[in-house]
Amino acid sequence: MHTLLVLVGKNNDSRLISLMEDYTKRINRYHRLDIQIIPELKNKGKMSVKIQKQKEGHLIIEKLKAGDWVVLLDEKGKSFNSIGFSQYINAKRSSSHKRMVFVIGGPYGFSQKMYARGQEKIALSNMTFSHQMVRLFFLEQLYRANTLLNNDPYHHK
Repeated sequence: MHTLLVLVGKNNDSRLISLMEDYTKRINRYHRLDIQIIPELKNKGKMSVKIQKQKEGHLIIEKLKAGDWVVLLDEKGKSFNSIGFSQYINAKRSSSHKRMVFVIGGPYGFSQKMYARGQEKIALSNMTFSHQMVRLFFLEQLYRANTLLNNDPYHHK
């Protein structure tokens, strides 16, 4: 199954970018992972939070295809431990969906239209992380899931 990670906003921290690139290369050894970045909205300081979420949601939906299984990374989503997440990934890979799309929204979350489009919500933690760190943490967990599914030495039980 092809995996797409959609991110809102650019990352300007070269250290995080380097780590994200490293995990992306590692994941691509197991399956195809693409990352698409939705650019920051212009003049967002003059927009209400609701309008920002609506505009970001519209740009995200433009990246989606019919038949995509869309998972929103959201603080109110289902939580997994690493083994549970790997089992979840394995189950989704054997489904009929051609592409699994994970979406990390903007700093204010998702619009109602995005919540309606997403099939599931996943939470990485009960803690709050910076928008930029969530990207790295998610990629690390996706890599960890792949190593677990392939019995590769990375995760210590």
